[in-house]
Amino acid sequence: MQQLVQQTIDELVESGEELGIQVAVYRNGELVVDAVAGVADPDTGRPVASDTPFFSASTGKGVAATVVHVLAERGALAYDTPIVELWPEFGAHGKEKATVRHALTHSLGVPAVPADLTVRDLADWDAMCALIADSAPWWEPGTGTGYHAVTWGYVIGELVRRATGRTISQVLRQEVAEPLGVADELYFGVPESELGRLARLVDAPGAAEMMAAMPADLPLFKATPPALTPSAAYGNNPAVLTSDIPSGGTMSARAVARMYAALLTEVDGVRLVPDARLRELSALATAETDRMVGFPTPRALGYNLGRPGADPQQTLSVFGMPGMGGSAAWADTATGIAFALTRNRFFPGPATAVERIGALISTD
Repeated sequence: MQQLVQQTIDELVESGEELGIQVAVYRNGELVVDAVAGVADPDTGRPVASDTPFFSASTGKGVAATVVHVLAERGALAYDTPIVELWPEFGAHGKEKATVRHALTHSLGVPAVPADLTVRDLADWDAMCALIADSAPWWEPGTGTGYHAVTWGYVIGELVRRATGRTISQVLRQEVAEPLGVADELYFGVPESELGRLARLVDAPGAAEMMAAMPADLPLFKATPPALTPSAAYGNNPAVLTSDIPSGGTMSARAVARMYAALLTEVDGVRLVPDARLRELSALATAETDRMVGFPTPRALGYNLGRPGADPQQTLSVFGMPGMGGSAAWADTATGIAFALTRNRFFPGPATAVERIGALISTD
């Protein structure tokens, strides 16, 4: 499998479809693919290495969800805990019945941020949490689901902070990344001293045109200002990279695949959750039509269900998250496979590489 994946990504780079790319695959807790190709920084020619972190947008949501499940297993919170028990201010404007489960399944009804919000605002944790807590819901929590593109990470991160007294970056490092040996490859806020190691994103040809062609009246875009929509410039911005904005994350494919593998089984002596918790976190939680994008989206607790590029209904054993720009990471409870792909040629649509290689390893 290693040789096949390496050959595939070499071809993608040679064709110009990819600039720099990483693929990692674990099977039953063992690393079976660790493949890289291309350049991490096109200005300097620095090559991609296995430990190069890539800004991977919403693929980070799966990492944040994993932090919650580790804490739930340790009794720090529970899925049906009312949010107001941890965060009383969140109950404003009729949100007092919202639960941690509603947060994980994008069912809180607070998907929007003000149209004039800037990246500088995103970096102010307390102000963002206060703004979201005081938001009037678009729908009653628990009565519908709709992708919370920006707000989701703050709600999850503040629940983690209220339950533990630590930031979500601290909990990620101490409870997940350090035990798995990937503390320098799996981040929300990246330390300034590490910025030079990161891949540099480049907008793919046609990216701007694709964004411009999307329907302007889509609720998702009404809820997310253009300045906060991921792009190469956004993912290269030091203010974004160094701040805790847990709706996105910065990671190597090897690190996030290892995290998913440790949800499925033991990896070098480390298991993040036991089987019972795995079954609960990966089970179908909602398959309703997503109010922000207008089509049914099967979800588990903090993850999408279904392999990218495949029929979700035929691959409900796969749980994980793609990221705008073309990254993805997931685990398959049926096959024991954990997969991750990171890339720096940013394109807002589905990535051919994710679908092609995901199908390749799923049939190997």
